Amino acid sequence: MKIVCVIPARKESSRFFNKPTALICGKPMLQWVWEHCKACPEFEEVYVATDAEEIEQMAQGFGAKVVMTANTHDTATERLYEVSTKVPADLYVMVNGDEPLLTHDAIKQCIPANLDKDAMYVSNLMTDFSNPVEVVDATNLKIVTAADDRCLFISRSPIPYPKGNMDYVYHKFVGVGAFTQKALEYYHTTPRGPIEKIEENDSFRFIENHVPIYYYNCHCKSLSVDTKKDIEGVEKYMKENGLA
Repeated sequence: MKIVCVIPARKESSRFFNKPTALICGKPMLQWVWEHCKACPEFEEVYVATDAEEIEQMAQGFGAKVVMTANTHDTATERLYEVSTKVPADLYVMVNGDEPLLTHDAIKQCIPANLDKDAMYVSNLMTDFSNPVEVVDATNLKIVTAADDRCLFISRSPIPYPKGNMDYVYHKFVGVGAFTQKALEYYHTTPRGPIEKIEENDSFRFIENHVPIYYYNCHCKSLSVDTKKDIEGVEKYMKENGLA
């Protein structure tokens, strides 16, 4: 099975312009992510997908292969679809370029043990919330799954509501997903539904159309960088844990 990893990296982020080039402990954030992905022996190739020449040049400078994509994509998944039309593979693993702490042990958990490459397959990662404050933070996506890891719902609101039982561990989204070519084609050709528009989460492209997607708990440390302030927390964690 040929598995390729793709790291979407765009320059025009509304909350943090040119985010992939931001330095974390003296190294561009994108490079941290790329190095963790390169440490995964499961990946035959690792690509950076971008629409910015500045990011292309930076990525090539630290040794990354780059696929240039259109600047009209609204989502990272749509950018991944374009890459899939240029790079053949059985499975595409997308690792968000703003997840500098994710390591091989976490990333690989979205890869199924057995896969029909011609089937529709989508999986993502989640992890436990460690700070109750994060649960009520709308920037963090809350994931609810069934016993078989199939995703039931995703929301920026704290779900499920603890009315009948307080004994529950909330789960948050981790920026890693795996898709077969068939799943990416389905995503590309299927219009956005009302829930996807409301929640602004493109996993609903599948959920609203009764296509199962799976969220696996990787029990990892995830600190995604959405704003410049988030870098402080990432650098503190890296220094305290001997990662930088």
